[in-house]
Amino acid sequence: MKNICMIVQQRDVHGGIAAVTNGYYGSSLEKKFNIFYIESYCDGSKTAKLKKALKAYVSFHKLLRKKNIDAVHIHTSFGPSFYREIPFILMSCNRKIPVINHIHGSAFDVFYENASDFKKKLVRKWYGKCSRMIVLTEHWKKVLSRTFPIDRIEVVSNYSKPQASMLDEKVMKKRFEAKKILFLGVITKGKGMEEAPFIIQKVVEKVPKAKFIFGGVGDTSLVTNSLSEEIVQHNVVFPGWVTDDKKDSLLKDSMLFFLPSHMEAMPMSILDAFGYALPCVATNIGGIPQLVEDKTNGTLCELKNTDQFARAIISYLTDYEFFKQTSENCIKIVNEKFSFDIHVEKLEKIYVKVINDSNNC
Repeated sequence: MKNICMIVQQRDVHGGIAAVTNGYYGSSLEKKFNIFYIESYCDGSKTAKLKKALKAYVSFHKLLRKKNIDAVHIHTSFGPSFYREIPFILMSCNRKIPVINHIHGSAFDVFYENASDFKKKLVRKWYGKCSRMIVLTEHWKKVLSRTFPIDRIEVVSNYSKPQASMLDEKVMKKRFEAKKILFLGVITKGKGMEEAPFIIQKVVEKVPKAKFIFGGVGDTSLVTNSLSEEIVQHNVVFPGWVTDDKKDSLLKDSMLFFLPSHMEAMPMSILDAFGYALPCVATNIGGIPQLVEDKTNGTLCELKNTDQFARAIISYLTDYEFFKQTSENCIKIVNEKFSFDIHVEKLEKIYVKVINDSNNC
């Protein structure tokens, strides 16, 4: 089998990249390729992050000396992540090893198009050395193709693992009666948390039983500052960052997912929700419209339009047949477009392409 070195984040990192790469461990991908994982990033202080990166460079250098690596697959975003990947690209290209740059970010315009001439030159140099760039949507392929050759850009959507048992009639009715609306992610302004209290207020006025659950870490005051103590006490829950069994439990118990983000590429949180048959009310930005089909498996709302968000959420909380149909569509669309098998098959084809390409680096 061919040897692939995958540069990943530490498995407990908060965010979508780790959620994607964690699914590769022990998966079918490892049956066709020998995957060597090197963790280059962790949550924590700047010192902790620097130590993690330096340790990763050393581990990578040792691996290249010991093993015949056929391709390097780097998972990155924009910002500091770009600078962390440069040594991996440099060491790979010095040995004529093809690099696959898997870009999970959604702010190329901020990162590159509005950057200084020096930074633009730096990005063109190091991205230009990559044999392939993987992006999450056709939109981002079009954006990057304005700067880089389109034949080096591949689209590989994120994935979901559907739980068909969530469509059981008794389960669906129980979830509908509980009226739980779930958010998973970092609690920041960029995730639309300044708008959240106004959405909550409007929803609770119509559906007093509604309960909003914020599974994440960050500035919880963004959510609570504009709400009464009574609503915070009875209608809002902050379980902290959730993973594994806790995350599974929240996804099973909730009936709706909401994401009022200001910027997204292809959020794993929505795909996770779809896998548990949770319709999604989300902002009509970035790659979200390629996941959420309006009134089919969720509802799309305009950025910062709290009235529209509230009305959409209320429509699910008060109409069981609408909730049921959209829930069923969530599982159907995941199976058709966003299954893990489809995701892995695309990666495998890219690996074979770059390994067989004589024009690498």
